[in-house]
Amino acid sequence: MTPFGQRVRALRAQRGITLAEMAGVLGVTPAYLSALEHGKRGRPTFTLIQGVIHVLGVIWDEADELVRLADLSHPRIVIDTAGLEPEATLVANRLARDIGDLDGDDLSRLSAVLDEALARRSRPRGAA
Repeated sequence: MTPFGQRVRALRAQRGITLAEMAGVLGVTPAYLSALEHGKRGRPTFTLIQGVIHVLGVIWDEADELVRLADLSHPRIVIDTAGLEPEATLVANRLARDIGDLDGDDLSRLSAVLDEALARRSRPRGAA
């Protein structure tokens, strides 16, 4: 399941909307919507994301979150390390090979490391 699919599924359940009902309003099949939620389809289109936002009746922060999650939910990604440090290629290949063996805690720690590194890079020089 993708982060987008997981959130859509949770919001559907909170609102009592079935997969078939939502698929009908969106003009897609229930099978397609299920595959999208479970990461068996690529990233949803912007039009579909907007439809999901409308059907679920989400606004502001929740809508922004769904757009962000959709962007981060492509189930088959490619990491281009051409021109980067050799260590980047090593890390990308190890992650691709070993991600299935990591548990939720491991993945959370990796995500935190990325967040910390990006935060350090976005701070102005000399800032603590």
